[in-house]
Amino acid sequence: MVEQAGCEWCARWNKEIGDIYPLSAEGRFAPLKRVDLRAIPADLELSRRVVFTPTFIVVEDGREIGRIEGYPGEHFFWPVLEKLLIEQTSFQPPVPGSS
Repeated sequence: MVEQAGCEWCARWNKEIGDIYPLSAEGRFAPLKRVDLRAIPADLELSRRVVFTPTFIVVEDGREIGRIEGYPGEHFFWPVLEKLLIEQTSFQPPVPGSS
């Protein structure tokens, strides 16, 4: 997650998703690492420059394989994240009702 101080949408994500993200199947599959917009690691191979915060970048072997730019709410975030992970990784969402 690329974020910056004073970002109201980052704060909203933190309030609505932050605590439950690591408990979700998506969060266990793609653990969150927070990075400041002005301190993106030089060895991270991005497909393009990050402009907006928050930006959620899915990384494999140090290379970006997908991203979500912005956060308009939890009803947008979860399905878009799931679709991104299914299409770009080996992520398989849990089947509802299974344990």
